[in-house]
Amino acid sequence: MERLIQKRNGDLVPFDPMKIMNAIHMASQAVQDNMTPADYTYLTQKVCDMVSGVDVPTVEQVQDCVEETLIRYDFASTAKAYILYRAEHSKIRDSEAYLMDIYNRLTYSSAEAENIKRENANIDGDTAMGTMLKYGSEGSKYFIVNHVLPADIASAHANGDIHIHDMDFYMLTETCCQIDLIKLFADGFSTGHGYVREPQSIQTYSALACIAIQANQNEMHGGQSLPNFDYAMAGGVIKTYNKEYYHALEAFAEAALDYEPGKAQALKKVIQAEIPDPIRLEKEDEFLEALLDVLHDSLDEDTIRKMHRFSVRQAAESTTTQTRQAMQALIHNLNTMHSRAGAQVPFSSINYGTDTSPEGRLVIRTLLDATMDGLGAGETPIFPVQIFKVKDGVNFNPGEPNYDLFQQAIATSAKRLFPNFSFIDAPFNLPYYKEGDPNTEVAYMGCRTRVLGNNYDPSREVTFGRGNLSFTSINLPRLGIEAHGDIELFYKKLDDMMDLVIRQLLHRFKIQSAKKVRNYPFLMAQGIWIDSENLDIDDTIGEVLKHGTLSIGFIGLAETLVALIGKHHGESEEAQKLGLEIISHMRDKLDRESKETGLNFTLLATPAEGLSGRFVRIDRKKYGEIPGVTDREYYTNSFHVPVYYPIRAYRKIELEAPYHAFTNAGHISYVELDGDTCKNLTAFEAIIRYMKEQGIGYGSINHPVDRDPICGYTGVIGDVCPRCGRREGESVPLEKLRELRKKFPNVPNFVQ
Repeated sequence: MERLIQKRNGDLVPFDPMKIMNAIHMASQAVQDNMTPADYTYLTQKVCDMVSGVDVPTVEQVQDCVEETLIRYDFASTAKAYILYRAEHSKIRDSEAYLMDIYNRLTYSSAEAENIKRENANIDGDTAMGTMLKYGSEGSKYFIVNHVLPADIASAHANGDIHIHDMDFYMLTETCCQIDLIKLFADGFSTGHGYVREPQSIQTYSALACIAIQANQNEMHGGQSLPNFDYAMAGGVIKTYNKEYYHALEAFAEAALDYEPGKAQALKKVIQAEIPDPIRLEKEDEFLEALLDVLHDSLDEDTIRKMHRFSVRQAAESTTTQTRQAMQALIHNLNTMHSRAGAQVPFSSINYGTDTSPEGRLVIRTLLDATMDGLGAGETPIFPVQIFKVKDGVNFNPGEPNYDLFQQAIATSAKRLFPNFSFIDAPFNLPYYKEGDPNTEVAYMGCRTRVLGNNYDPSREVTFGRGNLSFTSINLPRLGIEAHGDIELFYKKLDDMMDLVIRQLLHRFKIQSAKKVRNYPFLMAQGIWIDSENLDIDDTIGEVLKHGTLSIGFIGLAETLVALIGKHHGESEEAQKLGLEIISHMRDKLDRESKETGLNFTLLATPAEGLSGRFVRIDRKKYGEIPGVTDREYYTNSFHVPVYYPIRAYRKIELEAPYHAFTNAGHISYVELDGDTCKNLTAFEAIIRYMKEQGIGYGSINHPVDRDPICGYTGVIGDVCPRCGRREGESVPLEKLRELRKKFPNVPNFVQ
């Protein structure tokens, strides 16, 4: 009986071994692998033997066997050529149909039904602008894969060997940036659509901080961060306090001294002319001495003191109120304002905690108050990602200037998940630190990104104006699976894959470097990016981009270790030792590449997000279900101990901390706690302190967030829901639910 093979369209045709031999011959000729006719015959027979147990093999099954046979019998070059040939023909065959299928799904399916509409939490895929953004994104990816990327790199991405993050922006821009608001606000700035004057109050400082994040988000594909939020906002507090002080002084002069408005204003102008320095919160006595000296000829000392005390009290109360309102507005704005054609909330981060000035402290205190209050109905805000910078001598120990704010940050995080905590004293952060210079304090962006060292210019190892240019992640578990327990082979495969990704990052960097200042009217033309203020509008930006980082990421170290030695690093000291050796090996290779190229190649503990699911789906299909490796829905985030593995919080911190030192492009360690952490702040603080002691760079404590099943409120719910006032087990009047439905879209749909 004649053997058959099933084509991709389902047709059955005769099985012809000569087609297998011809394919092997063509791949061998492409790389000049010096195969003999006997080799062709032998390899073809091995492939036929592999599929002999299948009644009607498919074309894909046969091609898989060809790849496996070539690799098994040490024809690696031919195997690579065959894989590329196969991928190229698959791309040509499927690409247009694939793109049309994507557009159909975007057009006719809801976000609830389609992962593609939900892959970015910042985008509402059901809106017109959200769908339009995805049209452009998918069309761009199609163009990049089919017309821009070298064939082997495109194949590696499509096959799941690597993942090129934000590929839709490959030809357009960079990832992220730390925005120095103090520099930006000086003398005002332009968003590209209009000029903004220098802000003169804390409310305006807050509003323009949001606008700066929004404007930069429109020109980059990653998150935007403010590294010195408290220092920057302190300037707005000073201006507000001075304005309110003089308003109160005029009011006192008119009421208590019976001055006419014009005379009261003249008094103010005399003081401002004679004492030009601003009045500072909690330093009013210094100003009083100058005030007594200026006014001693026109007012008696007792009156001057009364006027000053009245003005100080009024100004302090008003400034505190306005600062609190400004911080509330910041949180509300960053959770509601849109960028990128009105379809995406900016991915924003703010770093704070080390400004010990009275104004900076007021900003931190009121921001934490606003975060604790939540959004309009008490919901926990998603943005900005808040990061409290912990530093010995500043806020970590009792008696230090900002210790009370550290305690407040702990209480806020215990209820609202934010702030996270970064540690300036970590061994890999502290060497850059210079006391009194916030530009040398480590600041993180969003999930984990970090930029400090600067191989391109070691004299500029700073935070402001820098960021990641692009990053690409390696499917580490696949390399472990394919090594079959051979550690030496694993490292060879890892080096080969890193070489490919380095080549890809340089390919992308060349495209980025050809862009001009005019392509970035905010990021470059307003001097946000370091040294861009020295460029003209038609200059290319390649030289200043060298201050940024090119990063290789990884996920699934735990599964990689299981594939190699049968256990992950939470289970075995041997696995922990091997895990550290693997990540150290990756870092060493990138450090060498940095020295050779003069660029900043860095290692990233990739935020897994949807990528970990993509990799494992591809690998399960390719290798089957492997216990501890491909048998779950996701690969484990970067170097983390798997979330399903039972382990004490302190032990998890001990195991993960050493990896932070190697991942200089960014990292984070999470600890998961059960129950209401607000009721045990001592335990919460103990974990944060242990993170610092163990050398964690950036850490966070996750804990349950409640959801009211009736009104949809999300946040910490005690005895009574903050939105609908319901106690557990109670009902809510239908009329009230209808009112809530009008105000809050997330009230369940059964409310009509």
